[in-house]
Amino acid sequence: MSTLTAEVGQTLPGFTRTLTRADLVRYAGASGDFNPIHWSDAAAADLGLPDVIAHGMLTMGTALRVVTDWAGDPGRVRSYSVRFTKPVVVPADSGAVVDFGGTVTKVEDGVATVAIEATCDGVKVLGAAVAEVLLG
Repeated sequence: MSTLTAEVGQTLPGFTRTLTRADLVRYAGASGDFNPIHWSDAAAADLGLPDVIAHGMLTMGTALRVVTDWAGDPGRVRSYSVRFTKPVVVPADSGAVVDFGGTVTKVEDGVATVAIEATCDGVKVLGAAVAEVLLG
């Protein structure tokens, strides 16, 4: 494992990902979460949703890429937690564009704490998204 360093205020490289209905189908198959709000317009409408929504865990997992891409090894992630604040609405024609980024907020005892941001159409979709990463 190569050496990884961090300092408070360091901005990690972010990325943008378009989540499509095909992504939702693939994730449903991989996760076993076939809740119809992730693939059925009618089921989403019945619950008052504007369209189908992405799986929260898909959004959460995609957001962690900010950290794993920077760290170079997913094994460096010591902990990760988020609060789901808004669903990612995935229109059939265009998908949903989600922007991800991260900032180091603390470095102590060989561990960097990273605050992760995830927004869709300028709206924060994950709150209190924090990962702890082993340095060294």
